[in-house]
Amino acid sequence: MTSSVHPTSVIDAGARLGERVSIGPFCHIGAGAEIGAGTTLVSHVSVRGNTRLGKDCTLHPFAAVGGNPQVIGLGESAESRLEIGDNCVFREYATAHSGIPKFGGLTQVGPNCYIMIGAHIAHDCRIGANVVMANNVSLAGHIEVGDNVWFGGLSAVHQFSRIGRNAFIGGGAIVVEDVIPFGSVVGNHAKLAGLNTVGLKRRGFSKADLHEIRSAYKAVFEGNGLFKDRLEAATKTFEAQPLAMELIDFIRQGGDRPICKPG
Repeated sequence: MTSSVHPTSVIDAGARLGERVSIGPFCHIGAGAEIGAGTTLVSHVSVRGNTRLGKDCTLHPFAAVGGNPQVIGLGESAESRLEIGDNCVFREYATAHSGIPKFGGLTQVGPNCYIMIGAHIAHDCRIGANVVMANNVSLAGHIEVGDNVWFGGLSAVHQFSRIGRNAFIGGGAIVVEDVIPFGSVVGNHAKLAGLNTVGLKRRGFSKADLHEIRSAYKAVFEGNGLFKDRLEAATKTFEAQPLAMELIDFIRQGGDRPICKPG
C-alpha cells in the first residue's frame, strides 16, 4: 500500500516515507526526515532536521519534532539527530528537539511512548520505552529516563538528571535531583514520597519483588547513621538480590549527583 499525502503538505526532496504513511493537511517534512511505515501525521505537523520516526507512530496537530535544539547561537548541523521509536504518540503541540553535536548529537525516544499536549523533550535526552508524559511536562537537556516512567502534568526536570525505570513523577513536581528506580516523588522541589507501588503492581511485580525493593528502600533511606554508610551497608546486605541492587547501584553510579530523598 502506498503512502497518502494531502496536497497542502510540503515534502522536501530527500525526505523518506515508508509504506502506508498518512500525511494530513498542512504538514512539513524536511529533507533529512525519515517516516516509518504506518505512521500518521494528522495535520499541521512539522518534522525537521535529521529525524527518524519509527513505525506506526501518530503525531497530532501542531506537534513539532526535530530541528535545532533551543541553544542560543547553535546553527544547523548534520550531526544533530532525533530518533523516535515505534508506536509513539505525540499529542497537540508536543515537541522534541535533536541533540548537540559536541555531546554526541542524539536525542532518543524509545518505543511505545505517549507524549501529551504541550510536553517538551529537550536536546540530548534519552527516553526509555513505555514512558508517559502528561500535559505540559518539561524535560531539560541531557536527561536520562528509564522504561515505564510516568510524569504527571506540569512537572519539570532539571538538566542532566536521571530518572530510574518504573518511577512516578507527581503532577507539578519540580525535579532537581536524580530519582531512584521504583520511586515516587512529589513537590517543589520534589522529594521522595516512597515507592511507586501502584505502578509496580500494574507492571506485574510480585509481592516478593515489592518486599525486596521495599527492604532496600528502608535500608538506604531510613534508620540511623549517615546516608553514605547506610548505602554501603545495603550494598553488602542485598548483593544477591537484583531488584534491590538495581536501586542501590543507580545511586552509586550517580557519583556526586544529588539524589531525591524523603522530605
